[in-house]
Amino acid sequence: MSETPPDGAPHPGRVADVFEVYEVETTAEAVRYYGRPRSDRESVVRALAPAFRDRGYTVSLERELGEDVLVARERSVGVDGFPTTNVVLFLATVATTLFAGSQWYGIDALSNPTRVLEAWPFTVAVLGVLGVHELGHYVASRHHDVQASLPYFVPIPTLLGTMGAVIRMNDTLPDRKSLFDIGVAGPLAGLAATVVVTAVGVSLPPVEVGAFPVRLGYPPLIQLVAAALGEPLTYADASLMANPVVVGGWVGAFVTFLNLLPVGQLDGGHIVRAMFGRAHATIQRLVPVVLFGLAASLYAFGDGESVSLWVVWGFLTLLFARMGSAEPLDDSALGVSRLLVGGVTLLLGALSFTPVPLVLA
Repeated sequence: MSETPPDGAPHPGRVADVFEVYEVETTAEAVRYYGRPRSDRESVVRALAPAFRDRGYTVSLERELGEDVLVARERSVGVDGFPTTNVVLFLATVATTLFAGSQWYGIDALSNPTRVLEAWPFTVAVLGVLGVHELGHYVASRHHDVQASLPYFVPIPTLLGTMGAVIRMNDTLPDRKSLFDIGVAGPLAGLAATVVVTAVGVSLPPVEVGAFPVRLGYPPLIQLVAAALGEPLTYADASLMANPVVVGGWVGAFVTFLNLLPVGQLDGGHIVRAMFGRAHATIQRLVPVVLFGLAASLYAFGDGESVSLWVVWGFLTLLFARMGSAEPLDDSALGVSRLLVGGVTLLLGALSFTPVPLVLA
């Protein structure tokens, strides 16, 4: 072990007010300051994060082998090396969405596997709206000098072929502005892609109902796009359905609504935390109540469709709330322009909601 950190990392004397350092260890991965915190974990990190950030490090307070350790890792907002994991997951998701799309198009992919390539419009639509959403977050993160990974797509053999995509942030957020901009960029970019994909999808000819016995519930946003173009979403002939490209628009709207729930680390949680500060804690406690209430009303007054969906999301929002929200270092209030953008975004999220998004026919 050494007594001083490497050039660039803060000297132990710079942290002494909140963390008493008695040893420093430097490795290829991190600089570790062993010592005793003078206050609670959150207060220590909030007090020290700006100094470490200014010197190019992220910092966390961890417990290792019974000792308290400040772990400082070098920040890097670029892509280090070839993103092998991202590329492999993306290609796997292309494969699973092609297979899922073949079922929507009524293609027998098992007897003729090469025909799955005919489902490429479905794959482009679904991965397009998901990818644009995540790239919105990524671009905003780079703009605010916040570490973020490239999107990770999640392949899964379902009727959509994917569980979505995520980016991973491992950095402190300097202020409410950065928290807001990163949170709002994904939904707005995804909604723009949703409108474009929906407009293309409703303009394409319908197809015969495929292998999935599914009926989609279209939210107001999708209905408005179709109405603006004078195109139908359903047909009197029960053997016909809207072109599967429209499913990409439905995915974009559904994902946007779920992400805009004002809870924890969801996009809506970031936006509402940035807009309303710590009042966000009160708002997020209402979310599971509303979702459980929605499930109860569908059970009592509807056909029971989508009850399990909202019950599951009710429990998920309870979990997300317990996991905590993002905490910016500077908690100064947002300006009027960002508050207006946030209000419009949440309104668009409401237009992306439908109580029964999917029904097994």
